[in-house]
Amino acid sequence: MLHVALWEPEIPPNTGNVARLCAATGSRLHLIGRLGFRLDDKTLKRAGLDYWPAVDVARHVTFEEFEATFLPFPLTPSPPRGEGGRIWVIETPSTTPYTRAAFQDGDCLLFGAESKGLPQGVRDQYLSRMVGIPMPGPVRSLNLATAVGIVLYEALRQLHNW
Repeated sequence: MLHVALWEPEIPPNTGNVARLCAATGSRLHLIGRLGFRLDDKTLKRAGLDYWPAVDVARHVTFEEFEATFLPFPLTPSPPRGEGGRIWVIETPSTTPYTRAAFQDGDCLLFGAESKGLPQGVRDQYLSRMVGIPMPGPVRSLNLATAVGIVLYEALRQLHNW
């Protein structure tokens, strides 16, 4: 299973569309930090259509809580924990395109807030697994749900040999 994590998403329809994408792909959705909306927001629910019961959502108040839940090993030696594998940071700009990443089952794709991306500390911590979507045109960024779809389906293509 793949995981999609959104750091402090701000726009309800984007998160609703990502939730529907996660339901369609069997991916777990992690919502991290302060959300720019309430989880019962009607535009969030509308974007997810009637698929909300099929969405596996985990809510994490802090990034540290997410890491403690997700990472299979803590930073100090102890028995394995967590539910996942590696965290991939998807950020613009990045010198490495997402197509060069070798995704594995259990990996998490972490995306930042629509207006500000991820905190610099998170980018620095995961610099070795930071990838981006090439954009040769004049825009700064893509819509969050579009970006998640692009990278998630590449990871699925690799995992399932599509």
